[in-house]
Amino acid sequence: MASSADHIATVDRFAAHNYAPLPIVAHSAVGAWITDVEGRRYLDLLSAYSALNFGHSHPHLLAAAHAQLDRLTLVSRAFHHDRMGRFCARLAQLCGKELVLPMNTGAEAVETAIKVARRWGYTVKGVAPGRAVITVMAGNFHGRTTTIVGFSDDPQARAGFGPFTPGFRRVAYADVAALAAGLDEDSVAVLLEPVQGEAGVVIPPPGYLAAVRRLCDERGVLLIADEIQSGLGRTGRTFACEHEGVVPDVYLLGKALGGAILPLSAVVADRAVLGVLEPGSHGSTFGGNALACAVGDAVLDLLESGEPQAAAAALGARWRPQLASLPGVTAVRSIGLWAGIDVDPAYGTAREVCLDLMARGVLAKDTHGATVRLAPPLVIEPADLDGALGRLAEVLAARAPG
Repeated sequence: MASSADHIATVDRFAAHNYAPLPIVAHSAVGAWITDVEGRRYLDLLSAYSALNFGHSHPHLLAAAHAQLDRLTLVSRAFHHDRMGRFCARLAQLCGKELVLPMNTGAEAVETAIKVARRWGYTVKGVAPGRAVITVMAGNFHGRTTTIVGFSDDPQARAGFGPFTPGFRRVAYADVAALAAGLDEDSVAVLLEPVQGEAGVVIPPPGYLAAVRRLCDERGVLLIADEIQSGLGRTGRTFACEHEGVVPDVYLLGKALGGAILPLSAVVADRAVLGVLEPGSHGSTFGGNALACAVGDAVLDLLESGEPQAAAAALGARWRPQLASLPGVTAVRSIGLWAGIDVDPAYGTAREVCLDLMARGVLAKDTHGATVRLAPPLVIEPADLDGALGRLAEVLAARAPG
């Protein structure tokens, strides 16, 4: 087997440089542990940005995938297949909604919701043609398409990709007054993350989501919750919106929905919203394919047991005091088994901290220069979590200035 250095050199030569990964080359993984091509083991504290909520190689999910692979994978939506009805029915029930539109990636789910919100605005709310506005949040991250990065305020995501799609209005996150001022007669939807993941696990203050829900009801606009990272157990609830008892008009789901086996996303809403689509108005060759539905159905088994949600809540309570005691940390934002940790610049950059952690057998990811994101698989053993946080404390102590 080629060495890590050889693999990395080949990637650097032949793959576009749109990522700057840590210098580890994974070969196999089980649970919360990754083994590289040299046989070194690492504890995964990233979970592929919450796509691995249920860990690597979960036996129930692998069994579902293997069984389906032997029978049927894809017929496209030109025909029915025998896995889609059950998956959609169960996901609709989990969300308390009437209809499910399966797609592949999270960005596709967001793009689908944008189209649905605009058509709903024209056909149901009565907005004048071509004038629909969707209000989004500062600091948002919803994907990488040109439409989506067009309403981002991250210069790195936007630079060189214009011109951008009109029809979006950005307001401050966690500011109800700013949102109220940003809604008018052309507004059709508010699109937000209940917790902003890419921004560094930014958690709005208590009461914010409930206030947004009330405001959307008063102004007659849809509330679209992007739960692609925050949903499906990560925050200790099935959906992050549940922490405030909020039910959005539209759920956007992805990442963990595919069980870390293949891309699977979904837009979930009532018939009064998703019913604005008709045959030919939207589609996807792979969306809702038989293999994805089989794996998604197995994911729903795990969620309906309540065990992943309970584990995230319990482990989140366990690590919170440990996070608060870390040296060289200026802020900790934590909900469930998800945290953003801001590192004092005197201790180095977040990437430098992640590189030092990697050298000690722990994998995490930096964002926005000074923040380390932590999102372990929800199946991580408590002792392993404690050990990883101990190593993080060692790294930061070793980087202390002076």
